[in-house]
Amino acid sequence: MIRYLLPFVLLLLASFACLQAQQLSLFTQYRESANVINPAAMESDFLAFGQNLTVGASYRTQWVGLKNAPTTQNVRVSYLNKEFSGVTFMAGGHLFNDRTGPTGFTGLYGRFAGVLTSDPEYAGLSIGLSVGAVQYRVNASEIFLRDENDVLGTQNRSQLYPDVGVGIYYYQTVGATNNYIYAGLSVPQAIGLDLTFKNDAGEFFTKRVQHFYGTFGYYKFFDNDSFLEPSMWLKYAPNAPINVDFNLRYQMPGALWIGTGASTARNFHLETGVMLGNSFDNTIRIGYGFDYSFSSFGPTAGGTHEINLTFSFDR
Repeated sequence: MIRYLLPFVLLLLASFACLQAQQLSLFTQYRESANVINPAAMESDFLAFGQNLTVGASYRTQWVGLKNAPTTQNVRVSYLNKEFSGVTFMAGGHLFNDRTGPTGFTGLYGRFAGVLTSDPEYAGLSIGLSVGAVQYRVNASEIFLRDENDVLGTQNRSQLYPDVGVGIYYYQTVGATNNYIYAGLSVPQAIGLDLTFKNDAGEFFTKRVQHFYGTFGYYKFFDNDSFLEPSMWLKYAPNAPINVDFNLRYQMPGALWIGTGASTARNFHLETGVMLGNSFDNTIRIGYGFDYSFSSFGPTAGGTHEINLTFSFDR
């Protein structure tokens, strides 16, 4: 049996501030990954620009300079049928990959949501479901023990599990300029998993628990084609404190946007980006986000960088 498993212990200590919030992947520009967080979520492209088809990708590297720090990549697609009232639908999916030291997971999800609405342009209540499979990995060849009892051995191991996510989302226009308010609740990993990797010498065991998310926001549009969006992302996992991100984004009249925010876990972030193309037809958006932690682990962990590339269309 394992008596000392140094890499996991060090990794746990280094990532303690993050684990207080969740085990799942984090995002700085979380509005760009709305359908990953909540399968019922309306894309920001639709709320801001009326575009109903979105394809995007992101790359995130966390705590630059720390060996074996987390990295996350995802590719996503989302489509809203906005031509129907009564009940219409959203569909799409996402592929993601996350790695932290010798452990990692890769998942592929399909997503479907029904939207109850009299007119999708003005308001709707969406109920969504995501179904997929996740492969969890332990690279045993990267683990070194203090004693000679090598529990995992030199063979890398993986296990494949099914997974389901559920969510609900509501949006509504308010005011004479058709500003939007929105709110959502979701459990993106509804199936709790007990993962055990075994061989003749022993076993390594880890448990993944359900995570509960809430998102809230408001779009304030101005006459010069700019808008202001305050938003909040609430995260809760059992036996961990509730964590809340507060953010503010301003889309300028031209192609640029800027944003800033902070969290109750003492993380501070900045974001900026540029939008290419006609904002009401087809657009390409390139966004960059930077995080820095002011927790006790922040000075040793370093900053976090995230890049997003999004294509959106009115179809």
